[in-house]
Amino acid sequence: MPRDIITSENSRQELDNSGQFFWQPRSLSSDDKIFRVMQTNVSALNGKLILVTGAARRVGRILALASARAGADVIVHYGNSKSEADETKKEIASLGRKAWTVQADLSQADEVANLISQANKIGALYALVNSAAVFEPLTMQETKLSDWERHLAINLTAPFLLSQAFAKQSTPSAPAAVPGGKDAALSSSSIVGRIVNLLDWRALRPGADHFPYTISKAALAAMTKSLAVSLAPNISVNGLALGAILPPSDKPVSEDFLKSIPAGRWSKQEELEDALIFLLTGPSYITGEIVHVDGGRHLV
Repeated sequence: MPRDIITSENSRQELDNSGQFFWQPRSLSSDDKIFRVMQTNVSALNGKLILVTGAARRVGRILALASARAGADVIVHYGNSKSEADETKKEIASLGRKAWTVQADLSQADEVANLISQANKIGALYALVNSAAVFEPLTMQETKLSDWERHLAINLTAPFLLSQAFAKQSTPSAPAAVPGGKDAALSSSSIVGRIVNLLDWRALRPGADHFPYTISKAALAAMTKSLAVSLAPNISVNGLALGAILPPSDKPVSEDFLKSIPAGRWSKQEELEDALIFLLTGPSYITGEIVHVDGGRHLV
């Protein structure tokens, strides 16, 4: 008869009569699940440095705080929202992690180009999260050249320039990941950095609304896949295509729009957080993927 020799939080290792080890999975108890969640939240990104653009407010802030809860130190980028950025920094510090704020106008290429070098003065980056975006409800007829250029500059050109600069600092000879110890187990021997681009379900199902925004995000989706090939095997590049995450800050929204979402509801904040942490800590063999966190909105 097999006999137990080790009990872990999610499996039981046993020794049969021949002396061979084998794993026998078992169902997780509520205590096991709590242990695993706590273990992930505390140490998944322990000691790693992450730059999150647009981290002062809304989705960017959620992503910055999620990274900190998973153990990362966070560089909080902001454009004009200094007070909100400072608040995000304070909240990260309250979680026991280090945080810094850096300002840059992502519509200005020279400021974008300096952002990674500013970050490198703090430390070597493990991950870049391109979250900052401009999102304006313009139709094609309403879109002026200045609107078009602004959306492309912030939503597409800035992620390109940041990814390019990040790739230059993320080489095997100068790894972005903290070497050795438990942290090294999170990445393969070849992966030294990760990029996560924030997309939108509209990028894969473009319509007439939010015209310059949709086009810029569709281009960013294409760039995500191209970067995954260009930066392999040292950097994994993936995207998060979001749906109904947060209500608009400038106007009320009728709950009728939920009828267009198969899931029939808004996203829970932790669902977005979990998706990000998965792409930052999950299998490095996953690259060039676009994960939809939209309740199935892109399917209908």
